[in-house]
Amino acid sequence: MYMYSENAVRKSVDKIGGVTKTSNILGVSNGAVHAWIKNRRVANIDYARKLSELSGVPLEKVRPV
Repeated sequence: MYMYSENAVRKSVDKIGGVTKTSNILGVSNGAVHAWIKNRRVANIDYARKLSELSGVPLEKVRPV
């Protein structure tokens, strides 16, 4: 049985206003944001914290261990 798990990074990016707006605010490329969404994780703690702050999604969801 396949269990669907929510992509918290995608949710965060959508709350901020999309990939382009997120990448512009954080100073990273669109490709970097797409990679975060694909990996379901923001590896860099500084970007993860900022994404969490901007979107209101808990840091533990954006950067799971």
